[in-house]
Amino acid sequence: MRDVPSLMDKIVSLAKRRGFVFPGSEIYGGLANSWDYGPLGVELKNNLRDWWWRRFVQSRDDMVGLDAAIIMNPEVWKASGHVASFSDAMADCRQCKARHRADHLIENALPDIKVEGKAVEELNAIIQEKNIACPQCGARDKFTNARKFSLLFQTSIGSIEGDKSTVYLRGEIAQAMFINFNNVRNTTRVKLPFGIASIGKAFRNEITPGNFIYRTLEFDLMEFEYFCLKSEWEQWFDYWLKEQKEWLQEMCFDMAHTRVREHTKEELSHYSSRTVDIEYQTPFGWKEMFGLAYRSDYDLKNHSEKSGVDLRYADIEGSEGKIPNVFIPHVIEPTFGLTRLVLMTLLESYREVGEGKEKRVYLKLHPRLAPYKVAVFPLLANKPKLVELARSIYDTLRPRFMTAWDDRGNIGKRYWAQDEIGTPFCITVDFDSLEKGDVTVRDRDTMKQERVKIEEVRGHVEERLRS
Repeated sequence: MRDVPSLMDKIVSLAKRRGFVFPGSEIYGGLANSWDYGPLGVELKNNLRDWWWRRFVQSRDDMVGLDAAIIMNPEVWKASGHVASFSDAMADCRQCKARHRADHLIENALPDIKVEGKAVEELNAIIQEKNIACPQCGARDKFTNARKFSLLFQTSIGSIEGDKSTVYLRGEIAQAMFINFNNVRNTTRVKLPFGIASIGKAFRNEITPGNFIYRTLEFDLMEFEYFCLKSEWEQWFDYWLKEQKEWLQEMCFDMAHTRVREHTKEELSHYSSRTVDIEYQTPFGWKEMFGLAYRSDYDLKNHSEKSGVDLRYADIEGSEGKIPNVFIPHVIEPTFGLTRLVLMTLLESYREVGEGKEKRVYLKLHPRLAPYKVAVFPLLANKPKLVELARSIYDTLRPRFMTAWDDRGNIGKRYWAQDEIGTPFCITVDFDSLEKGDVTVRDRDTMKQERVKIEEVRGHVEERLRS
């Protein structure tokens, strides 16, 4: 567990108070596991997304992007096995009638036990043997036997409901990258090894244990399918694991708060011989942050067989332009949960300094992730000349990067308010600014202040953000 008491409660409170995350449908009593991203939350989320896209897609020669439909032909989900087997084991408490995921019941009560991949009968046996209590009412020995429930959200196309109009909200974003394999190959002429990347929403109709935005009904994923030769999958697996770790370090995560967990044989999918999770030490235990899976050639081969469309790769150059070397590529799949990464970024960046009335709370966000890069204040809001000069500086900075304006309350409270939302720099226009043509620039992390000439402010802030 982290060293800050009640960290999760503090993050939830800060997120609501400062406009990062709001409860979904709040004025109507809310909806469990549904959240809305406020003005600051959407900026943080988009900054994470854009950094990921730039780093893993736009800056590489071997990666292309895809933005696929959320609703696809239901045959996609039948072919992938989601309709038949994409389900969770649920157990009901006979006393309070609450429904719980069987694996979560066990893992929350017994954090050292990993039950992913275990059969329903095994889950039932553990719940009974360990006499696990209901998290809702505390009753023991009151659970029904766990039963399988589909995780796919089902809906209908058209005005008449029926089997022919049934479709599903996607439970993952990977399948679209597989079924568009030929389209991408034919339009971009990418060559092995290469990846298809995508960012988008996925939906899972599951009972969750809360924990704020860690696990929700709808969530955002960032992932890519990296196609390679079978003989090279291990080297690419190690490469992408290294890349995932390096991105965390670039975002200023303390790697002591992370670990790599290998999936056991029981957890592995039938088509995979290696899967790992990069886990983060949250206040509610070690939880998956990123995933990395070797999917072999299962998905392309499966969709090729089920659809009747040839999804093999023709390596004409590899055979010196004579007879094409035709085969199904193997796949490495790095997955990044964007929604939960927002939570873990808030947890990682949260800081408290001092005690009582002197306690300062700030988010030590990487400047690239901070919703606002700089805030501009007139020292006194009732002095027109100060306000006019501060506004001119604000208007100069605003087109370059996200800039906040604040003229409420005393200057100390304004500093602390910006600290709490992670703004790296604050610029104050005071009476010396009118006489000497300079302003105070304050650093969020050190609270140190320096005087900078007004005409140099933009360049100064840009340089500080880069460094």
